[in-house]
Amino acid sequence: MTLGDPRGIGPELTRRALPQLRASHPDLTVLLLGDEVALRGDWGPGVETQPVGRFDGSPESAGRLSVEAIRTGVDLCLAGTTAALVTGPVHKPSLHAAGTFVPGQTELLQELTGAADVGMLMNAESTRLGPHALRILLATTHLPLREVPEFLTVERLEAQILLLDRSLRGHWGMERPRLALCGMNPHASDGGLFGDEEERVMGPALERARARGVSVAGPLPADTIFLKAVAGELDAVISPTHDVGMAVFKTLAFGRGVNVTLGLPFLRTSPDHGTAFDLVGTGRADPGSTVEAMRLAAGF
Repeated sequence: MTLGDPRGIGPELTRRALPQLRASHPDLTVLLLGDEVALRGDWGPGVETQPVGRFDGSPESAGRLSVEAIRTGVDLCLAGTTAALVTGPVHKPSLHAAGTFVPGQTELLQELTGAADVGMLMNAESTRLGPHALRILLATTHLPLREVPEFLTVERLEAQILLLDRSLRGHWGMERPRLALCGMNPHASDGGLFGDEEERVMGPALERARARGVSVAGPLPADTIFLKAVAGELDAVISPTHDVGMAVFKTLAFGRGVNVTLGLPFLRTSPDHGTAFDLVGTGRADPGSTVEAMRLAAGF
């Protein structure tokens, strides 16, 4: 597990979450990667530490340490030394200051592993509305909204749908996952009245996926599709844009959700929040998502 940005809430939430993980997985060994100073002290039984550098107080140093921890974690997973990777929250401007120009950790992990295609799946085993799981795959991630229509191709959508289906069968053990694709335009374009992406892009992608044996409905309007998910009628939803999926997910599951990267040679999970510099040291930051990220990684 990487501690994330040394200035953020990652280190303190990791320390608070570990006892809860140990309660459910007493035989698990956890290796922590991060800043030398942040790793000092007793982290409890079954916890090992490996410093990747020392923070000097600058944004550049914070970014460099964040990247080096991720890089080390990837190397350990690829070598088979560790079974999964949990990443703490990082500060994207600091990554840029350190010379790593990626939109986020998902893209960095794809670059480091050489994975052909990855998916950003937000996973919560329950929500504020009830016991049913909510899983949302973001077909596009950190893009300006004006670039989404160009990036969201038939091939891209088909690959994401197939990746989601394959991952739910493999990691979650589902025999035939029930998927649905969320429309991009209001009312899923209402038969072409408000755009043509549903017919021109989404329709062919769905046909191709169904021909490969995937059970996927849609495109369904964004204002109703997530109701079906939280009612237990769907196993996962594919969202065409980042904020459509994330707005719903964080409203219903913030604090218990986990970011899972699909398509890597190993399992990677992460809490569903950022560095929250304003909460550092206040005791108000919630470790729930960190606990869930650890437990999900430990369960596979």
